[in-house]
Amino acid sequence: METTTETSFFNRDLSWLKFNERILMEAERNTVPLLERIKFLSIFSSNLDEFYRVRMPVLLALEKLSNKEDNDIQIDDNLLNTANRFISDQQQRYGKVLKSDIIPQLKENMINLIYGQPFPKEIQKSVTRYFLSQVMAFLQPVHINQDTNFFPSNNELYFLVTLKKNNETEAIILNIPSNQLPRFYKVEAGEETFIVFLDDIVRFHLDRVFPEGEITGCYSFKITRDAEIDLKDEYSGSLSEQLEKQLLKRDSGLATRFLHQPGIPANVFELLKKLFNLKKANRIEGGQYHNLKDFMGFPVNLPKLSNQNWPKLCNTDLIDGSLTEAIYKNDIIVHTPYQSYDSVLRFFNEAAIDEEVREIYVTLYRVASDSKIVNALISAAKNGKKVTVLVELKARFDEANNIKWAKKMKEVGVDIIYSVTALKVHAKVALVKRQTGDRMRYSGLFATGNFNESTAAFYTDHILMTANKEMLREVELLFIFLAKRVKPTSADLINFKHLLVAQFNLQRVFLELIDREIEHAKQGKPSGITIKMNNLEEKVLINKLYEASQAGVKIDMIVRSICRLVPGVKGMSENIKVTRIVDRYLEHGRVFIFHNLGKNDMYLGSADWMNRNIYRRIEVCFPIYNEQIKQEMIDIIEIQKHDNVQAVCIDEHMDNIPVKTGEVLVSSQHDIYELLKNK
Repeated sequence: METTTETSFFNRDLSWLKFNERILMEAERNTVPLLERIKFLSIFSSNLDEFYRVRMPVLLALEKLSNKEDNDIQIDDNLLNTANRFISDQQQRYGKVLKSDIIPQLKENMINLIYGQPFPKEIQKSVTRYFLSQVMAFLQPVHINQDTNFFPSNNELYFLVTLKKNNETEAIILNIPSNQLPRFYKVEAGEETFIVFLDDIVRFHLDRVFPEGEITGCYSFKITRDAEIDLKDEYSGSLSEQLEKQLLKRDSGLATRFLHQPGIPANVFELLKKLFNLKKANRIEGGQYHNLKDFMGFPVNLPKLSNQNWPKLCNTDLIDGSLTEAIYKNDIIVHTPYQSYDSVLRFFNEAAIDEEVREIYVTLYRVASDSKIVNALISAAKNGKKVTVLVELKARFDEANNIKWAKKMKEVGVDIIYSVTALKVHAKVALVKRQTGDRMRYSGLFATGNFNESTAAFYTDHILMTANKEMLREVELLFIFLAKRVKPTSADLINFKHLLVAQFNLQRVFLELIDREIEHAKQGKPSGITIKMNNLEEKVLINKLYEASQAGVKIDMIVRSICRLVPGVKGMSENIKVTRIVDRYLEHGRVFIFHNLGKNDMYLGSADWMNRNIYRRIEVCFPIYNEQIKQEMIDIIEIQKHDNVQAVCIDEHMDNIPVKTGEVLVSSQHDIYELLKNK
C-alpha cells in the first residue's frame, strides 16, 4: 500500500474504495431516513460490483507483474492484499448495519424483512401461490459434470444444489431469476408487511423442483467477470460492429470474483473452478444473499422513512415566449436536479420545430433509455434540418444503448460521427444555428454532465445556455475536426481562445492559471484556488497544486471519489484542504475557480483531472463570463465548502474524517435548494 511517507500520490484503486466507504458511512448514520439508508446499501453494493468488474482485473494484472523476477517496473506487491482487506472490513460493517440496525428498525415500523429466517406460517400460502404462478416458469436447472456446456452469466444469481439420488450425489446449478422478476416479494398480513427475497422463495420450494431426490445442500453464488473491452485498431469492420461483437464476449471474460455462501463441498468447487475458469478469481465466502444492489428496488414507500420531497424548481423567466430569444438576451444556467431539466428538453424541442433553425450539433455520451432529446433530434432531421451527432460508442456499460440510438438516428438522415478507437469524446456541448434573414445566429449548451434526462434527476450538474458567438464558433470548429475522425497531432490545430479542450489546450491553460496564483502568492498578493470535481488522479496537475501549496496558495478542493492528492502534509500540501460530499444527490459538476486578484476566473466543464480525461479524451471546459451567473456559482460552492453535515475531510492518511460541527449546521444540498428556491 502506498503511504504518504513513501509517495505523494495515493493509489487510485484504494482511493476508490475509500470513496465507497463514504457511501457506507451514510448507510450507518441514524440521522439518515431509514429507506434512504437502504438505498445507500444498494449503491455500496453496486459500486463494489463495478470495482470487481473494472478495477480488480488491473490489480490482478499488477500482482502478476510484481511476481516476475525480470520486471523492472516498480509495483506495490501488497496492493491486492490491501484492497482485499479494505473490502473485507467494509463488508463486515455492511452486514452489521443491515442485520443489527436497519432490519430491527424496519420491524419497529411493522416491516419484516425476512433475512436468513424461515417464512412465517401466515405468509407461506401466499408465497407458494406466487412461486407456482410466477417463479417456477423461469427456473432452468443445469446438471454439472465434466461435459457440461453451461456458462454462468456475469453477476447473475445462482444456487448450487447438491442432490442425493439413487445413492449418488449430483451437483446442479439453478438460476435465481432476478432479471425476470423483482428481487423482493411483498406480502401484507394484517397491519404487518413482510418482504421476502426471491432467493428464499426458490429455496423454500426446492422439493417441488427436485421431487425425486434428497436435497443435501443449497449454496448461493455469483461470478463477477472483467468488464474491460479491448478494441484494437486492426479489427475489421466498423467500430459499431466491433463493439457489438465485444459485448457478446464481455460476460465470458476473466472471472475476478467467485462470491458464494459458505459450505460448498471441496470436490464440487474444484469442478466449478475448472468448468468456469475460476483459477484466478478471488474466492470470497459471503453471506446467504448477493447482489444487494437490488435494495434499490426495495418495495416499501413510506414518506416518514424517506427524504423530504424537494419539488423541482422552475426558472420563471422561461415560462412565456421563446427560449431561444431569452438566450439571445442573456446567458442562462440550470442547476440540476434542484431545477427542472425541462428547460434543456425545451431547448432541443424548440430547435426541432423552429423553421429558422438550419443546423444542430450535439455530443451524446450516455443516452437515456427512452431519450426525449434523441427523439427531438430525429424530429429535427425529419423536419429537414441538418443534424450532426457525435455518439460515443465506448461509454462503458452504455455501449448497446448508444448503438441502438445511433442506428435510429442514422435511419432518418442524422449525420452520425463516431469517435476514433483510441479517443473518447466526453464533452457535453450542443450548438444550434438559426438563420434570420441574412443573419446566422448561434445558441448552444455547455454542460458538466450528460444530455440525459434520467440521470439529471439525481446528478448535480450545471448547464449553461448561451449565445456567445465566440464560444459557439469554437464548438463548431471542434465538430468540424471531430468529423474528420482523426486524433489531434498538434495542440495548435485549433486556436481555442475561450474553451479549454483536452488534447488541445486544457492541461496547458490549467497549469498556467495555477502558475499565476503561485506568482501572486510569491509577490504577497491575494491568491486562491477552488476546485470541485469527481476524480483527481493526473500527476502533472497534482504536482502543480503541491507547488502552489508550497508557495502559500490556499487551495480548497471538493473531490467526490478518487483522490490521489494527499492533503495536509507539512512542507508539501499543508495549504490544501480536500472534502468529500455524499448526500441524496450524486455530486457530479466540475467547477474551477482561480482568484486572479479578485476577478475569480471561473470554468465549468466535463473534465476530471484523470489520465483518461487529460490524455485520451476530448473534454470541454467553458468560461463563465456572466457576472450574475458567476456569483451564483460562487454562492453554491461556498455553501459546499462550509458543509458540516454531509461533508467529510480527507486527512493525510486518506481517511474520511467527519467535519467538526460548528454552531450553525450546513447541509449543502439542502441549503443550495433553498438558495435557488428563493432566487
